[in-house]
Amino acid sequence: QVQLVESGGGLVQVGGSLRLSCAASGRSFSSYAVAWFCRAPGKEREFVAAISRTGVLTYYADFVKGRFTISRDNAKNTVFLRMNSLKSDDTAVYYCATTSYGSPYNDLMKYDYWGQGTQVTVSS
Repeated sequence: QVQLVESGGGLVQVGGSLRLSCAASGRSFSSYAVAWFCRAPGKEREFVAAISRTGVLTYYADFVKGRFTISRDNAKNTVFLRMNSLKSDDTAVYYCATTSYGSPYNDLMKYDYWGQGTQVTVSS
């Protein structure tokens, strides 16, 4: 079992920044890759970014490349998503998820544990 708790969401203006955190408990955190997904109003959940179990490999959706950075601190069992240059289209609920694989994937079907999500609202 893995428990994931996201935090750091909130209301920010266009062009602003946020840092989301995903705190994990349960099975060995450093054994699995972690990803962020988002779900905007009226849309399906979509991939944002993923990081390998060691943090060496990262993978980003095209719409966040150059703006978002995923990182992890295995000593603190936490994964972060730094979000810069936010746009109104980034407004969504952001979820972190883990997979039993060590490598990062963009396929949500490969992720078996999910957090409850944190709301990010970008206002113009």
